[in-house]
Amino acid sequence: ARQIGVLQGCAIYCRAAKIYNASILLSTSPNTMDNTLMNDGVLEALAFKLGNEEYGIKILQVQEIRGYESVTRIASAPEHVKGVVNLRGTIVPIVDMRIKFKLGEPTYNQFTVVIILNIQDRVVGMVVDSVSDVISLTADQIKPAPDMGALNTDYVVGLGTVDDRMLILVDIDRLMSSAEMGLIDNKLAA
Repeated sequence: ARQIGVLQGCAIYCRAAKIYNASILLSTSPNTMDNTLMNDGVLEALAFKLGNEEYGIKILQVQEIRGYESVTRIASAPEHVKGVVNLRGTIVPIVDMRIKFKLGEPTYNQFTVVIILNIQDRVVGMVVDSVSDVISLTADQIKPAPDMGALNTDYVVGLGTVDDRMLILVDIDRLMSSAEMGLIDNKLAA
């Protein structure tokens, strides 16, 4: 069963790698979706699940997808930072998004994957429940994120709809470089 989850991740990664070189640009500002989607007005997003919800991030920020493996815990790290792994000589911090988004106690199974991201020339791993596919969204399929009042939704740039599916589109660059994450120097992120 573990192999099936990893193989599914590998198949998605291979598809993502083909799209990786496409020239897609998504410009965002807090809680709005700028309509400067390039590549014929299409956003290619990697869809993943956290709990019962489906999220999407720009495929261009995905370096690779790996099965979950144990991490080396770092003392005094925030709860959502699970630890670090050595990825071909690069020490990569691993963030569990279920803990970060307060989605209950995480469980790790054969479908749990780590999405390796390249954020401002820094490699970061993001643990998610599963990765489903790469979705193409046109500008008319992307709606602005609703104002949630006191909730901090600065990293939510919109909602993508495809058939009966709704993806919460996340500006993963903004989220991972936020002060509360503590992963990337804010001077560089500003």
